[in-house]
Amino acid sequence: MGKRNYNAESTELRPQKKPKSDKHSKDKKDKTISNQDNGSSCTDQTAYSQASALMALPQLEIDQYLSEKVIKFTDPATDAPAFRPIISFDYLPPCDGDLYEQLKSFPAPTPIQAATWPLLFAGRDVIGIAETGSGKTLAFGLPCLRKLIESKHNKKPCQPTAVIISPTRELAMQIYDQLVKFANVAKAGVTCIYGGVKKDDQREALKKAAIVVATPGRLKDLQNDGSVDLGKVKYLVLDEADRMLDKGFEQDIKDIIQPMPVSRRQTVMFTATWPRSVRDLASTFMSSPVTVTIGGDPSADPRANTRIKQDVEVVDPRDKETRLIQILNRSQRGKNPEKVLVFCLYKKEAVRVERLINAKGFKVAGIHGDLNQSDRFRNLEAFKTGAATILVATDVAARGLDIPAVKLVVNVTFPLTVEDYVHRIGRTGRAGAEGHAITMFTEQDKGLSGGLINVLKAAKQDVPEELMKFGTTVKKKQHDAYGAFFKDIGTDKKATKITFDD
Repeated sequence: MGKRNYNAESTELRPQKKPKSDKHSKDKKDKTISNQDNGSSCTDQTAYSQASALMALPQLEIDQYLSEKVIKFTDPATDAPAFRPIISFDYLPPCDGDLYEQLKSFPAPTPIQAATWPLLFAGRDVIGIAETGSGKTLAFGLPCLRKLIESKHNKKPCQPTAVIISPTRELAMQIYDQLVKFANVAKAGVTCIYGGVKKDDQREALKKAAIVVATPGRLKDLQNDGSVDLGKVKYLVLDEADRMLDKGFEQDIKDIIQPMPVSRRQTVMFTATWPRSVRDLASTFMSSPVTVTIGGDPSADPRANTRIKQDVEVVDPRDKETRLIQILNRSQRGKNPEKVLVFCLYKKEAVRVERLINAKGFKVAGIHGDLNQSDRFRNLEAFKTGAATILVATDVAARGLDIPAVKLVVNVTFPLTVEDYVHRIGRTGRAGAEGHAITMFTEQDKGLSGGLINVLKAAKQDVPEELMKFGTTVKKKQHDAYGAFFKDIGTDKKATKITFDD
């Protein structure tokens, strides 16, 4: 294996298919095309040449960047070009129009953007593993928009070119809101498809949309009734793939992908963790994907953002509401009350806590599964704009949602897993800011004390003595469907031959 600019290791995914020769390609080291090429024309592929200024940087500077940002590449294709991360917007490849104009408001690409952009511009399938709040939407969104700009094909009604699948309505809308800012430059229609609202308006929007952002259930419904044809999709994204599998969307995803073309389709998957179920799914519809990991081993214990100050208080369950009001009195009094996100475990609990906070005279809104979609969007918008400075939520708001300037997260009830705890507190301390999380922990939660202690220690946070008394044993994560009876078994074990006596 030749020496690369990054640390490349083999994976368990299937080997790369060798692309057919392309008469128009110049230098293999500078330019690559889509891995899934079954005789397609050059206009269907995106060429990528690294900027000369990027190539001129000393290798030591690139190595330091990869080390500081803890970026790791795993590429099963030993003969594929190794691209340098795009560590500045100045190194982006040329593009017609003003697609990059709005990037000027950001200081520099985030690590996941810098690492994945070259691969995505080059047409590779990519698996991106990074914490929430790391800029993943633009990581997969910018190459998607550039691909549409470079494409010269006429789009027929109800035949989108790109599909982005997300597990929740709120996260789908967030992705949509980001892409719409760039859509006019790309001259591409973008629509958001989700359940809980009437289908007629969505059917109408699909006629003009080149990019469809959708939740799995509603997209499958519209696909089944013939409202959308996915046979021309060339760019597919699964965002928060681990959560979609946890929530039982695996078959829906497979059904949605089934009619999409295998050749000339670029597939991108972003996930916060990398369990075997996600690896197995990726291997069924991705072609030699490059795995990009930001921040360390994704199979290790969940990691919290080190910029978040974590305070864990062991309390009596009966004292929770009194303690919550004390915390809110401290954060909400004054001319500039802080934005506070309050997490509860169950919908009924969230409703009760919201009523309590409202009765105390605070500006509060709620978001949970019992609200209809319009109410959820309205309350979320009120919190984003500051009309409500406190948002009471269940774990529907724990993942992916980017709510600016959340200063404090309060966990009234500890979640069912330590992974969910990490995602909850990740709503603060975003985009390089400092954050604060206060968590109420009770004896009923003691089975999760070991995992929580590990998260606190890894982030160099204080561990209260009361928490240590519950023990440091980490219990195996249970499967959502099969509970404690679930066993994660490797698929590489050979079957045992059984011989029966005559």
